[in-house]
Amino acid sequence: MSKGKQTKSSFKQINVVSTSRPLELLHIDLFGPSRTMSLGGNYYGLVVVDDFSHFTSTLFIATKDEAYHAFKRLAKVIQNERNCSISAIKSDHEGEFQNEIFDKFCGKFEIKHNFFSTKDSTAE
Repeated sequence: MSKGKQTKSSFKQINVVSTSRPLELLHIDLFGPSRTMSLGGNYYGLVVVDDFSHFTSTLFIATKDEAYHAFKRLAKVIQNERNCSISAIKSDHEGEFQNEIFDKFCGKFEIKHNFFSTKDSTAE
């Protein structure tokens, strides 16, 4: 019986950018709770990636319930910095993103909210 390091297959690299400007599509996801606490005492992280520039923001939060408020603050900052509006966001079907408060936010600012399943993100 041989023992060896188990390797994880990586995602296929996509060389085509599907957007034409910053903030046209943001990918958002939440991770946690992590085993290690952040410097600010938080165990969850909200990751936001701009599809066009691949600029990534990671916001550390104490609970999943803070995801909406953290995203709302970040959205305001990056829209002011880039002087353009977010057109669409893409997230999983988890409760922190698929809820009434996120729906109202997206409706108010005319942001299209797309969802992906975890099956969409698996390597082939």
